Amino acid sequence: MRYPTRFTDMAGIDLPLLLAPMAGPGTPELAIAVCEAGGLGALPCAMSSAEQMGKDLGVIRQRASRPLNVNFFCHITPAPDAAKDARWKERLAPYYRELGLDPAAPSNAAERRPFDDAACALVERFKPEVVSFHFGLPPADLLARVKATGALVLSSATTVAEARWLEQNGCDAIIAQGYEAGGHRGMFLTDDIATQAGTLALVPQIVDAVHVPVIAAGGITDARGIAAAFALGASAVQVGSAYLHCPEAKVHAGHRAALASAADNATALTNVYSGRPARGILNRMMREVGPISPDAPAFPLAANAGGPIRATAEATGSVDFTPLWAGQAAGLGRAMPAGELTRRLMTEAAERIDALASGWA
Repeated sequence: MRYPTRFTDMAGIDLPLLLAPMAGPGTPELAIAVCEAGGLGALPCAMSSAEQMGKDLGVIRQRASRPLNVNFFCHITPAPDAAKDARWKERLAPYYRELGLDPAAPSNAAERRPFDDAACALVERFKPEVVSFHFGLPPADLLARVKATGALVLSSATTVAEARWLEQNGCDAIIAQGYEAGGHRGMFLTDDIATQAGTLALVPQIVDAVHVPVIAAGGITDARGIAAAFALGASAVQVGSAYLHCPEAKVHAGHRAALASAADNATALTNVYSGRPARGILNRMMREVGPISPDAPAFPLAANAGGPIRATAEATGSVDFTPLWAGQAAGLGRAMPAGELTRRLMTEAAERIDALASGWA
């Protein structure tokens, strides 16, 4: 089964379908399943140590022979702001006391690491076929080292201006991330979430603005979304929320239950978990503290104070304080193995495109 496009030819894959690199839920097993089904699997590395990255890449290289996308964040770590951190800790103090925790105790969360020399050395060692970034691109010297390995470079754009900047600075293809997308917004030239465009509006405008292939992302969960993306001029699609329903994804049971019942109005953009706007299913933390809070420290520092609350609540089965990342169409997902889902999505999309073409002929 092959559906060749400009991007599949560049990446050496059979299906123009990319697994979104979801830090946390993304596992080597999920990446392997998508790769072996003919799509482009992804390993998210933003929350992994160099040691863990090396271990995961080794597992994937042993078990999968197809091209792989390795994803990194490339944000600038903010300077410490003790006063703002203290205000944020005080804002969350009632939850500490409710759960029997000491608000004065030191707190931290899983580190979100920007792409650095250690990560670049792993890219040079394992030579993944695709390397993707979120929040722009890394410094020019690191990017040059990545490109010297022969990897295709991708990054996310949430505006036409960001897409043009990415093309001018060396991207081989651009992920057009619509407003509907789950997880963190890839914004890097703007911080105005009020003017972010949806996928239907964003993709064709980016297609018209750049010369490299465009990958549509955001609200694409079933064959109808895939068919629509190609009609807009996309060369491939990136799918995230649909794969959260798969057994290979590392998803808390409470998160899975929320996904299964998610309605069209179930999600919102929030900064209370990390300090950057990200889309997830509304829960207690988002409703009571946000969804957007001016008190949240800059990304990724907001996660530190929330870490102990989340861990303690999750141990009781609660996801009141857990980021339930999901896109606006997450409820359209189906629970099945990731390889089967990959093949079925593309088969159904092709059938839908053929049916539309026959109807218009």
